[in-house]
Amino acid sequence: MKKEKHKKSLLGRLQRTPHWKKEEFTEIEYEPTSVKELLTEMKDISELIIDLAYSALLFNSTEIAEEVKFLEVRMDEMNYDIRIMAMMAARTKEDAEQLSGILQIAQAAEKISNTAGDIILLMKIKPKGLLPRILKDADEQLFRIVVSAQSQACTKMIGYLKIESETGMRVIAIRRKNCWIYNPQSDNTIQAKDTLIVKGTDEGYNDLNEFLLGKQEVLD
Repeated sequence: MKKEKHKKSLLGRLQRTPHWKKEEFTEIEYEPTSVKELLTEMKDISELIIDLAYSALLFNSTEIAEEVKFLEVRMDEMNYDIRIMAMMAARTKEDAEQLSGILQIAQAAEKISNTAGDIILLMKIKPKGLLPRILKDADEQLFRIVVSAQSQACTKMIGYLKIESETGMRVIAIRRKNCWIYNPQSDNTIQAKDTLIVKGTDEGYNDLNEFLLGKQEVLD
Protein backbone atom coordinates (compact mmCIF):
# COMPACT_ATOMS: atom_id res chain seq x y z
CA MET A 1 0.00 0.00 0.00
CA LYS A 2 1.35 3.40 -0.95
CA LYS A 3 1.64 6.00 1.73
CA GLU A 4 -0.71 8.94 1.72
CA LYS A 5 0.52 11.98 -0.19
CA HIS A 6 1.46 15.07 1.80
CA LYS A 7 -0.72 17.52 -0.10
CA LYS A 8 -0.79 20.14 2.64
CA SER A 9 1.71 21.41 5.15
CA LEU A 10 1.67 19.50 8.42
CA LEU A 11 1.90 22.72 10.41
CA GLY A 12 -0.96 24.92 11.58
CA ARG A 13 -3.47 22.05 11.48
CA LEU A 14 -5.40 20.38 14.30
CA GLN A 15 -4.05 16.83 14.56
CA ARG A 16 -3.55 13.96 16.92
CA THR A 17 -0.04 13.02 17.93
CA PRO A 18 1.40 11.36 14.79
CA HIS A 19 2.65 7.79 14.61
CA TRP A 20 6.18 8.60 13.55
CA LYS A 21 7.40 4.99 13.60
CA LYS A 22 4.83 4.00 10.99
CA GLU A 23 5.96 6.91 8.84
CA GLU A 24 9.64 6.12 9.35
CA PHE A 25 9.34 2.53 8.17
CA THR A 26 7.09 3.30 5.22
CA GLU A 27 8.86 3.03 1.89
CA ILE A 28 9.88 6.48 0.68
CA GLU A 29 8.15 7.45 -2.54
CA TYR A 30 9.19 10.38 -4.69
CA GLU A 31 6.51 13.07 -4.73
CA PRO A 32 6.79 15.69 -7.51
CA THR A 33 6.61 19.06 -5.74
CA SER A 34 8.05 22.46 -6.52
CA VAL A 35 11.42 23.26 -4.98
CA LYS A 36 9.92 26.46 -3.55
CA GLU A 37 7.22 24.52 -1.66
CA LEU A 38 9.73 22.01 -0.31
CA LEU A 39 12.21 24.64 0.85
CA THR A 40 9.42 26.70 2.42
CA GLU A 41 8.17 23.73 4.46
CA MET A 42 11.72 22.77 5.42
CA LYS A 43 12.32 26.34 6.63
CA ASP A 44 9.09 26.30 8.66
CA ILE A 45 9.96 22.96 10.25
CA SER A 46 13.55 23.93 11.04
CA GLU A 47 12.30 27.11 12.77
CA LEU A 48 9.78 25.17 14.84
CA ILE A 49 11.41 21.84 15.63
CA ILE A 50 14.09 23.10 18.04
CA ASP A 51 11.49 25.01 20.07
CA LEU A 52 9.32 21.88 20.18
CA ALA A 53 12.28 19.77 21.29
CA TYR A 54 13.05 22.12 24.19
CA SER A 55 9.32 22.28 25.02
CA ALA A 56 9.15 18.49 25.18
CA LEU A 57 12.11 18.44 27.54
CA LEU A 58 11.01 21.40 29.67
CA PHE A 59 7.41 20.21 30.10
CA ASN A 60 8.28 16.48 30.02
CA SER A 61 5.80 15.95 27.16
CA THR A 62 6.10 12.66 25.32
CA GLU A 63 3.46 13.86 22.84
CA ILE A 64 5.53 16.86 21.78
CA ALA A 65 8.55 14.56 21.57
CA GLU A 66 6.58 12.33 19.21
CA GLU A 67 5.86 15.34 17.00
CA VAL A 68 9.57 16.17 16.93
CA LYS A 69 10.34 12.63 15.75
CA PHE A 70 7.60 12.84 13.14
CA LEU A 71 8.89 16.17 11.80
CA GLU A 72 12.41 14.73 11.72
CA VAL A 73 11.16 11.88 9.52
CA ARG A 74 9.25 14.35 7.36
CA MET A 75 12.44 16.37 6.88
CA ASP A 76 14.24 13.23 5.71
CA GLU A 77 11.49 12.64 3.15
CA MET A 78 11.71 16.18 1.79
CA ASN A 79 15.50 15.99 1.60
CA TYR A 80 15.10 12.80 -0.44
CA ASP A 81 12.64 14.54 -2.79
CA ILE A 82 15.00 17.47 -3.32
CA ARG A 83 17.95 15.19 -4.10
CA ILE A 84 15.87 13.31 -6.69
CA MET A 85 14.67 16.57 -8.24
CA ALA A 86 18.23 17.87 -8.43
CA MET A 87 19.47 14.74 -10.18
CA MET A 88 16.59 14.82 -12.65
CA ALA A 89 17.02 18.53 -13.38
CA ALA A 90 20.79 18.68 -13.83
CA ARG A 91 21.70 18.58 -17.51
CA THR A 92 24.86 20.64 -17.58
CA LYS A 93 27.69 21.65 -15.27
CA GLU A 94 26.02 25.04 -14.81
CA ASP A 95 22.77 23.33 -13.75
CA ALA A 96 24.64 21.23 -11.22
CA GLU A 97 26.38 24.28 -9.75
CA GLN A 98 23.07 26.10 -9.29
CA LEU A 99 21.37 23.07 -7.75
CA SER A 100 24.25 22.45 -5.35
CA GLY A 101 23.24 25.56 -3.38
CA ILE A 102 19.70 24.20 -2.95
CA LEU A 103 21.09 20.88 -1.75
CA GLN A 104 23.26 22.65 0.82
CA ILE A 105 20.25 24.53 2.19
CA ALA A 106 18.27 21.29 2.42
CA GLN A 107 21.15 19.54 4.15
CA ALA A 108 21.47 22.37 6.69
CA ALA A 109 17.74 22.14 7.47
CA GLU A 110 18.06 18.40 7.96
CA LYS A 111 20.96 18.89 10.38
CA ILE A 112 18.76 21.19 12.46
CA SER A 113 16.02 18.53 12.62
CA ASN A 114 18.58 15.88 13.58
CA THR A 115 19.78 18.13 16.41
CA ALA A 116 16.20 18.43 17.67
CA GLY A 117 16.01 14.64 17.65
CA ASP A 118 19.15 14.52 19.79
CA ILE A 119 17.69 17.03 22.26
CA ILE A 120 14.61 14.92 23.04
CA LEU A 121 16.85 11.93 23.77
CA LEU A 122 17.72 13.79 26.98
CA MET A 123 14.22 12.93 28.22
CA LYS A 124 15.51 9.45 28.94
CA ILE A 125 17.85 10.76 31.64
CA LYS A 126 15.24 13.26 32.94
CA PRO A 127 17.47 16.23 33.82
CA LYS A 128 14.90 17.78 36.20
CA GLY A 129 15.71 21.31 37.27
CA LEU A 130 18.76 21.54 35.01
CA LEU A 131 17.05 22.75 31.84
CA PRO A 132 14.98 25.51 33.51
CA ARG A 133 18.17 26.88 35.09
CA ILE A 134 19.93 26.88 31.72
CA LEU A 135 17.04 28.45 29.82
CA LYS A 136 16.55 31.11 32.51
CA ASP A 137 19.55 32.98 31.14
CA ALA A 138 18.25 32.90 27.56
CA ASP A 139 16.85 36.07 25.97
CA GLU A 140 13.61 34.24 25.21
CA GLN A 141 11.99 31.47 27.25
CA LEU A 142 9.23 28.92 26.83
CA PHE A 143 6.03 29.15 28.85
CA ARG A 144 2.77 27.22 29.13
CA ILE A 145 -0.59 28.98 29.62
CA VAL A 146 -4.10 27.52 29.99
CA VAL A 147 -6.81 29.75 28.49
CA SER A 148 -9.64 30.69 30.86
CA ALA A 149 -13.25 30.67 29.67
CA GLN A 150 -13.42 34.27 30.94
CA SER A 151 -10.71 35.44 28.56
CA GLN A 152 -11.61 37.76 25.68
CA ALA A 153 -9.28 35.63 23.54
CA CYS A 154 -11.81 32.78 23.33
CA THR A 155 -13.06 32.11 19.76
CA LYS A 156 -10.76 34.86 18.41
CA MET A 157 -8.13 34.30 15.73
CA ILE A 158 -4.47 34.70 16.66
CA GLY A 159 -4.02 37.27 13.91
CA TYR A 160 -6.99 39.30 15.14
CA LEU A 161 -5.59 39.36 18.67
CA LYS A 162 -2.16 40.51 17.42
CA ILE A 163 -0.48 38.47 20.14
CA GLU A 164 3.03 38.69 18.75
CA SER A 165 2.95 42.40 17.90
CA GLU A 166 1.32 43.37 21.21
CA THR A 167 3.33 41.18 23.58
CA GLY A 168 6.31 39.89 21.60
CA MET A 169 5.21 36.34 22.44
CA ARG A 170 5.07 33.72 19.68
CA VAL A 171 2.62 30.82 19.96
CA ILE A 172 4.58 27.62 19.31
CA ALA A 173 1.76 25.13 19.79
CA ILE A 174 -1.80 24.76 21.03
CA ARG A 175 -3.07 21.71 22.93
CA ARG A 176 -6.82 21.23 22.48
CA LYS A 177 -8.25 18.21 24.31
CA ASN A 178 -6.42 15.24 22.79
CA CYS A 179 -5.14 17.12 19.74
CA TRP A 180 -2.39 19.61 18.91
CA ILE A 181 -1.88 22.51 16.55
CA TYR A 182 1.83 23.00 15.90
CA ASN A 183 3.06 26.35 14.58
CA PRO A 184 -0.47 27.84 14.59
CA GLN A 185 -1.16 30.45 11.93
CA SER A 186 -2.91 33.83 12.10
CA ASP A 187 -6.27 32.25 11.17
CA ASN A 188 -6.14 29.63 13.93
CA THR A 189 -8.57 30.41 16.78
CA ILE A 190 -8.03 30.21 20.52
CA GLN A 191 -10.63 28.40 22.59
CA ALA A 192 -11.38 28.07 26.29
CA LYS A 193 -9.24 25.45 28.05
CA ASP A 194 -6.64 25.45 25.27
CA THR A 195 -3.10 25.04 26.53
CA LEU A 196 -0.72 27.37 24.71
CA ILE A 197 3.03 26.89 24.54
CA VAL A 198 4.53 30.31 23.89
CA LYS A 199 8.00 31.76 23.49
CA GLY A 200 9.20 35.20 24.52
CA THR A 201 10.28 37.36 27.45
CA ASP A 202 9.08 37.40 31.07
CA GLU A 203 7.39 40.77 30.51
CA GLY A 204 5.56 39.56 27.42
CA TYR A 205 4.52 36.39 29.22
CA ASN A 206 3.07 38.34 32.15
CA ASP A 207 0.93 40.48 29.83
CA LEU A 208 -0.28 37.53 27.77
CA ASN A 209 -0.91 35.38 30.84
CA GLU A 210 -3.09 38.07 32.45
CA PHE A 211 -5.08 38.40 29.22
CA LEU A 212 -5.55 34.66 28.68
CA LEU A 213 -6.59 34.19 32.31
CA GLY A 214 -9.29 36.81 31.84
CA LYS A 215 -7.71 39.25 34.29
CA GLN A 216 -7.50 42.01 31.68
CA GLU A 217 -9.80 42.62 28.74
CA VAL A 218 -7.27 43.73 26.14
CA LEU A 219 -3.60 43.19 25.37
CA ASP A 220 -1.54 46.23 26.30
